[in-house]
Amino acid sequence: MPAPPPVSRSVNETGIRDGVREVDVAVIGAGQAGLSSAYHLRRTGFVPERDFVVFDHAPHPGGAWQFRWPSLTYGKVHGMHALPGMELTDADPARPSAQVIGEYFAAYERGFDLRVRRPVAVRAVREGDGDGRLLVETSDGDWSARALINATGTWDRPFWPRYPGQETFRGRQLHTARYPGPEAFAGQRVIVVGGGASGTQHLMEIAPYAAATTWVTRRPPVFREGPFTEEFGREAVALVEERVRQGLPPKSVVSVTGLPLNDAIRQALADGVLDRRPMFDRITPDGVEWDGGERVDADVILWATGFRAAIDHLAPLRLREPGGGIRVEGTRAVADPRVHLVGYGPSASTIGANRAGRAAVRDIRRLLDQEPAPV
Repeated sequence: MPAPPPVSRSVNETGIRDGVREVDVAVIGAGQAGLSSAYHLRRTGFVPERDFVVFDHAPHPGGAWQFRWPSLTYGKVHGMHALPGMELTDADPARPSAQVIGEYFAAYERGFDLRVRRPVAVRAVREGDGDGRLLVETSDGDWSARALINATGTWDRPFWPRYPGQETFRGRQLHTARYPGPEAFAGQRVIVVGGGASGTQHLMEIAPYAAATTWVTRRPPVFREGPFTEEFGREAVALVEERVRQGLPPKSVVSVTGLPLNDAIRQALADGVLDRRPMFDRITPDGVEWDGGERVDADVILWATGFRAAIDHLAPLRLREPGGGIRVEGTRAVADPRVHLVGYGPSASTIGANRAGRAAVRDIRRLLDQEPAPV
């Protein structure tokens, strides 16, 4: 990590004023969305550490991928698109995706000299001192920016539903975010909650090791036959995009598209591994119960219940709508054109993040060209 410029109490050639370092653009997050945005900033003439800065709270390159469980090998990764300007080639499908993609992201940061600052926690983004700039408060000091690209994703906000009796359960409860791999469940009775891709993957991995597995979901799962065409993908993204345009919390694209019915899913259905039950009504010390009297004893409840957008640090800007989300047009926050959300809602996929990063930089370039830099 490059050393920060010396703090000064007056403006100087390093872009520091009153102890606050100044840049044109601050990028928060160095996953797919943040690196794509940084690449396009650099490509359009912005210089790292002078014109823009990238903050990442994670200890190493790799975004959320670095936290994925070892059994998620690169060959099991669905829909990983390369970052702009550098292909991911000759990756061993048997290696853990955390290693493969972590090394790829590290090479990308070096190759394009993006100078990501890590580990840096962004505590808050708020209005600046009446100069039209944003103040970004971080563990690396305070920074002032004319525009902001928020690319913080969802990994830091796992969603835990609440059910009666949850605190009385004597077994272990964990979320996908802390899934250790299937071997950890050997000989145990496991309830997996959630009808998304993670839930089905966990079930299929755990079943050969566990004493018993039970799958529960709020809604019946939808399995999709046939190829995932470009037209189908556009329709799915449009549905998610409409939610953020209305200021509602975004749903995942998978919640709209359903689960692909591949050979592994078909086998798991035939074997009874994916025998779905409706959501239970309460949790007991020894398992779960339904109102009709049915009960299942368990040693572990694994919540594969998804994630929410990690945007609490933006709260001082008051961007949230009454519906609970941030209203976004393209990538721009409608309430504040200086703020762009990349990897949020319809762009929360690897290919979507790439496109959104380019769009955000194009929009920011227009915004900054229209506004003279403060003296």
